Amino acid sequence: MAEVAAQFAKQVESELGKVIVGQSEVIQQLLAALLAGGHVLLEGVPGIAKTLAVKALAALCRLDFRRVQCTPDLMPGDILGVNVYNTASGTFAFRRGPVFTDLLLVDEVNRMPPRSQAALLECMEERQVTLDGARYALSDFFTAIATQNPVEFEGTYPLPEAQLDRFLAKVRINYPSAEDESEILNRYQNGFDPRDLTRLGLATIEPATLAAARRDAAAVKVEATLFRYIGLIVRRTRDWPALSLGGSPRASIALLLMAKSLAAMDGRDYVVPDDIKTAAPPVLRHRLLVKPEADLEGITSDRVVAEILGAVEVPR
Repeated sequence: MAEVAAQFAKQVESELGKVIVGQSEVIQQLLAALLAGGHVLLEGVPGIAKTLAVKALAALCRLDFRRVQCTPDLMPGDILGVNVYNTASGTFAFRRGPVFTDLLLVDEVNRMPPRSQAALLECMEERQVTLDGARYALSDFFTAIATQNPVEFEGTYPLPEAQLDRFLAKVRINYPSAEDESEILNRYQNGFDPRDLTRLGLATIEPATLAAARRDAAAVKVEATLFRYIGLIVRRTRDWPALSLGGSPRASIALLLMAKSLAAMDGRDYVVPDDIKTAAPPVLRHRLLVKPEADLEGITSDRVVAEILGAVEVPR
């Protein structure tokens, strides 16, 4: 049984509930990606606690946290770091950038120019930085969580498919329900301050517990029939009529890892088909490219994923 992962998920969900009202599905997907060791693209309109959720998660897990506020003039060196010449010694010293951390928030990632977006590719895929021929390892916990606004296009640079594919999951945050919004107002009326999370008395978790929870997730067993099920789902995206681009083998691997994390969070050491179905939308939605004519008809990647899940036979 994946007891450590289940207890970790239960505690984080409980403590995050002191900071974030509702959004249980968002929290579940964030935690599953964190246990899988993957990166997350967090999408939502301004003002719905995207940044707050990431900051609270870092504080809860006692992870080193850095933030990059993306702007059109952001340079790769602003993220990775630079070699600085020391006139006294006549040598260069590497000044590390914010990417050298455990949890990196890349705020408004689509405001970053393509050259700087490309600087993150090696970090996200290989967890290292190569600068002037020298390689620098990143933290074992290194996780990039990038945010973007889905309705703002002025001064933005759409993320290329190669960049999107590096994100294990794309998590969408929607507006809160009427009851949740009332609770948010009530908390603010009673002194809630998102800029000072220490006042909430959050019960933090040791990084060693996160590492153990990740081992639980990695140890989850998967039957051979479920490998085939994952493969069938991803392969159908490659010839689906409404899509011009489907999922790659990396998408299959991401679906496997996300499903294993969801199983571990549920306290199981084995994957069931429902884990794969739950993981499919956040794992696949950003990897699929809807044809222009299908987009005009209102067909979305989420709708395609739902149709594919309905079309592929579930193993018994």
